[in-house]
Amino acid sequence: MEHERTLQALIQAVSPPEEAARQAARQRWNRIAKPIGSLGLLERAVENIAALTGESEVDLTEKAVMILCADNGVTAQGVAQADSSVTAIAARELAQGRTAVCRMARIAGCRVVPVDLGIRDFPGFPGVLDRRIRNGTEDFTLGPAMDRDQATEAVLTGIRLAEAASKRGIRLLAAGEMGIGNTTTASAVVSVLLDLPPEAVTGRGAGLSRQGLDRKIQTIREGIQKNAPDPGDPLDVLSKVGGLDLAGMCGLYLGGALYRIPVLMDGFPSAAGALCALRLCPQAGKAVFASHVSAEPAGNLLLDAIGKRPLLTAGLRLGEGTGAVAVMPLLDMALAVYREAYTFADGGIPAYAPEDAP
Repeated sequence: MEHERTLQALIQAVSPPEEAARQAARQRWNRIAKPIGSLGLLERAVENIAALTGESEVDLTEKAVMILCADNGVTAQGVAQADSSVTAIAARELAQGRTAVCRMARIAGCRVVPVDLGIRDFPGFPGVLDRRIRNGTEDFTLGPAMDRDQATEAVLTGIRLAEAASKRGIRLLAAGEMGIGNTTTASAVVSVLLDLPPEAVTGRGAGLSRQGLDRKIQTIREGIQKNAPDPGDPLDVLSKVGGLDLAGMCGLYLGGALYRIPVLMDGFPSAAGALCALRLCPQAGKAVFASHVSAEPAGNLLLDAIGKRPLLTAGLRLGEGTGAVAVMPLLDMALAVYREAYTFADGGIPAYAPEDAP
């Protein structure tokens, strides 16, 4: 209960976005010598970041992708092509800078921070941040994935990761994940929270066959029936059919809202964590930014549910935070225009009227 009281106190400290900073950023865009609003969602993203931080001087120079790693007991049901040993292998490769997101992050000028929340039988590895809560979760077809206190602790861990990033000067975070079976847990969580049947929100993940997909859907159905998670209680849902990585990402978004750091969602599991964060604290939406729309069936459903529009639509479904890192250079380019492009006044050009002017 102490963890939950701490979480509730932090949630209550989340403030609304600062509209004056948003308007200042919009006015700055409107002074730049180009058609009003012509950079579309990139302009809105900069304005929303200004509202989050309370500063129209937006700085995203220091970036990090937090890759929350954990194993899921439900893999015992054959819902993934790989077994749980792959999570540990991937965590080590992340620490050594050899995975897809590591190569992309180097181009984007972004730090890669793998975090162990519960990799099964993981002895630790240099470069993998140790924030273990338990040794993976249980098979949710047999009972809850974890207890409520552990799910809450995972959320708090995500918040603390955001706090630590803020203290290190990080100005843009990406929420990544690595955990075999986590599209199954994400589908289960989304099915409950959006009150949709499992088949409407479940995809092939890393490439299941039709038979494998049917088994995955049935497994999710059994887990929900067995545990009866309460759709009005995100912590109950996370503890019963979720995962440590999903709960940690939920906390990362809440931490972004608390410590005024924009957090880029990645794909389906990352968006499922964002849905949990907004159900716990609707004001946390100010810190959540959609990088892309996942190729998983629930990709668009989730974005609609949390009211976000993606900067990319590229059919991505790799995970690790790759989609989020992919949009970082777009934001850097937008900020180059925002800060450095000449204005109507500089060029002696009559300013365009804003689109909403009479």
